Amino acid sequence: MAIEPGDGVSIEYVGRFEDGSVFDTSRADVAREEGLLDAQGTDPDDYAPLAFTVGAGDIIEGLDEALVGMEEGEEATVTVPPEKAYGEPNETKVREYDPETFEAMVGRSAEVGIHVEAENGLHGDVTAVRDDAVEVDFNHELAGKTLVFDVEVLEVRED
Repeated sequence: MAIEPGDGVSIEYVGRFEDGSVFDTSRADVAREEGLLDAQGTDPDDYAPLAFTVGAGDIIEGLDEALVGMEEGEEATVTVPPEKAYGEPNETKVREYDPETFEAMVGRSAEVGIHVEAENGLHGDVTAVRDDAVEVDFNHELAGKTLVFDVEVLEVRED
């Protein structure tokens, strides 16, 4: 049965950048091979097939659209441009804070590369620290990237 919007699916996937490096996967064996287990401090049991409803907005648009028409057991490689993934970087999502204000909000001194979570739930990375300002980029870490997914459809459920 071909996948249609509204169907429930379970998939295994390996997400890569265009250079072939892996940024995410549902497969523990791939995560181990690529060093993601150590780098992200995750447990092998955290890796499992991804289950969701096609067309419900649960995953990035380009991958969601590519699954339509696929069938259980089918495998494909899907290339997703930034506009169908996490969009292009947006300069309005780069904010500057007074260093003292930043330290009071975060509870530690600013350092380039630290990851922060704002009270509104946004996640960002410190990209610059100067005497007068701390710059935090709240763009998604995959904004501006073309993503390549190796996908295997494990199950299709008509919902």
